[in-house]
Amino acid sequence: MGLYARYLLPRLTHLTMARKLLLPYRQRVIGGAAGRVLEIGIGSGVNLPLYGDDVEEVIGIDISSELLAMAERAAVLRSQRRRMRVRLLQGSAEHLLSTIAGGSVDTVVVTWALCSIPDVTAALVEAHRVLRRGGSLRFVEHGRSPDASVAWWQDRLTPLWRRCSGGCHLNRKTDDLLQSAGFGLTHLATGYAPGPRPMTYMYEGQAQP
Repeated sequence: MGLYARYLLPRLTHLTMARKLLLPYRQRVIGGAAGRVLEIGIGSGVNLPLYGDDVEEVIGIDISSELLAMAERAAVLRSQRRRMRVRLLQGSAEHLLSTIAGGSVDTVVVTWALCSIPDVTAALVEAHRVLRRGGSLRFVEHGRSPDASVAWWQDRLTPLWRRCSGGCHLNRKTDDLLQSAGFGLTHLATGYAPGPRPMTYMYEGQAQP
């Protein structure tokens, strides 16, 4: 792994994800989490301060050891304000079989992580497996725009963008991915956030297994 991917990219990712512009999205998604939570792509742990009293435990998974070290520090700060169990796991959301039992999670949270998972369908199938009956997947992602001119740019920028942004795809259609993994959408809001349109078309909502 090169120095950029190992040291610089995690810090750029943290700075990008911690932007105030994204906070309202995070607050809406995290605010409805309850019980035992699996957060896919927990990154540096910027969501941890937003979890409320209805959450008993957060299991956070991420592929990056550098980001998980940041998340560990965020978890310590969170526990000083309110005791909430936090368990951090290094690995891929595509392979949860040995760590999280089926039907044992009340809420799955994913915020701007599905774009960079190599086999995103496998990760969503795993999320479907671990959610209990009646559980909820709460998400916000950027992805494919319905505007043909923007989607054209997304398709052409993605090969280069992936190489410099940790595998991030600009052109994944989140609602279709969720439905193909067996989820039913119970809420979906879409639209552009401020910024360059190929990077800022948002999918926000909830789904059930």
